Amino acid sequence: MPTIFEHEPPYTVGYFIGSLSAHSINRTLSKALIRLAPADLQFTEIVIKDLPLYNRDLDADYPPVAREFKAQINAADALLFVTPEYNRSVPGALKNALDWASRPWGSNALTGKPSGVIGASSGAIGTALAQQSLRGTLSFSNAPQMTAPEAYIHMTPGLIADDGRVTNEGTEEFLRAYMAEFHQYILRVLTVLPPR
Repeated sequence: MPTIFEHEPPYTVGYFIGSLSAHSINRTLSKALIRLAPADLQFTEIVIKDLPLYNRDLDADYPPVAREFKAQINAADALLFVTPEYNRSVPGALKNALDWASRPWGSNALTGKPSGVIGASSGAIGTALAQQSLRGTLSFSNAPQMTAPEAYIHMTPGLIADDGRVTNEGTEEFLRAYMAEFHQYILRVLTVLPPR
């Protein structure tokens, strides 16, 4: 019988930006998502740029930056991945971060974390293949994922302002609905999973 997780809001969401660029359109998208999210969600960026390349030789003695990285994941109630697509796949920096998060064996920080995946691209097909690749890794890492609505944002010039204000009413409505559904998904997952 699943344990009911009696957890009061707010719910903490650790979010990842898949790009290392300071001018990433996915960073801009993340600002819009935070602006449009329900008030019960509080957001903290989990930074991936300082992680070295994962090396299993370090499993016995994780470097401090990787320990802090995993501690931030463990402290979050849920995870949101906002990622571009590089060469029809997930960016290497984000895959590297997931490798650090899931190791060493038996201490996978992603297990049981309700997760959302979204991404923006200047191309018309958005980030569909990157998200597919990312979802495969998250599935193997035992992170439950919201699978609908799918969210591939075609980022046209001026669609989202630097402060996260969405200039297109239809896009704003879609992103608000996405975050409302993510909020509900978090609640559904947290009510059937025991606290970690």
